[in-house]
Amino acid sequence: MSLEKNIVFVDGVRTPFLRAGTGYADLATYELGHLAIKGLLSRTGINPTEIDGVVMGNVVANVKTHNVARESALLAGVPESAPCHTVSQACISANRAIADAIGEILSGQAEVIIAGGVDCASDTPIGYKKKMRKKLIQAQKIKTPMQGLRFLFSLRPSDFFPDPPSIAEFSTNRTMGEDGEIIASRFGVSREETDAFAARSHQLAAKATEEGSFEDIIEVSLPPNFKSIKEDNGIRGDTTAEGIANLKPAFDRKYGTFTAANSSFLTDGAAATLIMTEDKALELNLRPKSRIIDFAFTGQSLDDELLLGPAYAIPKVLQKTGLTLDDIDVFELHEAFAGQVLAVLKALESDAFATEKLGLKQMLGKIPMEKINTQGGSLSIGHPFGATGARLVTMASNKMLKQKSNYALIAACAAGAHGHAMILERYH
Repeated sequence: MSLEKNIVFVDGVRTPFLRAGTGYADLATYELGHLAIKGLLSRTGINPTEIDGVVMGNVVANVKTHNVARESALLAGVPESAPCHTVSQACISANRAIADAIGEILSGQAEVIIAGGVDCASDTPIGYKKKMRKKLIQAQKIKTPMQGLRFLFSLRPSDFFPDPPSIAEFSTNRTMGEDGEIIASRFGVSREETDAFAARSHQLAAKATEEGSFEDIIEVSLPPNFKSIKEDNGIRGDTTAEGIANLKPAFDRKYGTFTAANSSFLTDGAAATLIMTEDKALELNLRPKSRIIDFAFTGQSLDDELLLGPAYAIPKVLQKTGLTLDDIDVFELHEAFAGQVLAVLKALESDAFATEKLGLKQMLGKIPMEKINTQGGSLSIGHPFGATGARLVTMASNKMLKQKSNYALIAACAAGAHGHAMILERYH
């Protein structure tokens, strides 16, 4: 075991993940976040006074609730005495939140922490460009009618053009889809492979929904009609590789393989996990689902490896724990794009990548497809940027219990050329 203390995952929940602009369109991000925390408290039965802190990942931040963890926690009934903070590391923000929780516990600052994440793309703040913002800030100093008139006459129609958040990487000005095309091309991922993987994700997620396998979902109902929301709404079980084969590429329109159907979609959702020491769990009569063995974060080249993070993080965490790919029974990999996942898998099977990039003598190995995302992934379930990492941990832990398997590995890529991987062990 790598960690100095036995850190356990007790349980985790998530709201149904919905396409942006649908069922959660009228919610503020903190309202969505509170649903997950409240659901976790209800699911586990833990007394809120036992919570030592709350950490939430968030990417699309709202300036009025910049520490969305605090507002979500208070609304959910967590006492004011529990400090809360929000973290942001793109698509691995919840992974970072869980890592922060582990760090707090290992350092003796806390014993029990709620960690997760939330994003509501429907609540995306849209502002003005810098020129207009400067004028509005200066307008706060207006004291006389004449100053007010001068301000009004200084305004131009172009000042009112909105300045929406950019979906491009700041340092390269490329979208994630364009960066995904780079690594897919580098590792020879075909359009046929890409579409087949996307169709598989939707079909498996539809099967899991039909069989009631998504134990992590909590039912929510929202005012004023309080209509029950029980399922993810982005899953398309009738998706086939043949059916999406004729869609036009969305990023590299001439040679690309990434389309709307094999890319993850904008999603609203929240997820939360309960993390604590094993001793504390036993004291509270809570039975953990898994033990957190270790984790790793990595950074890669922004030029040509933006979404290749898992190919670096997986070998790193395996090396830290002394485990091999053969020891892992359950793999939960974030599906930013179908071609991105396949590029990562091919990198792990490449001797050249292993020797040139990882310093290994030979390839890490092949991960059997039958162990990967067996209930679908972000392509079908959805991807609220700040919440996905918590979903991965919860789904992996639930699968280990159901299969009576020993080890699970989760991994994800993120903007900024980051990667993350974590290994869990079924709690015995």
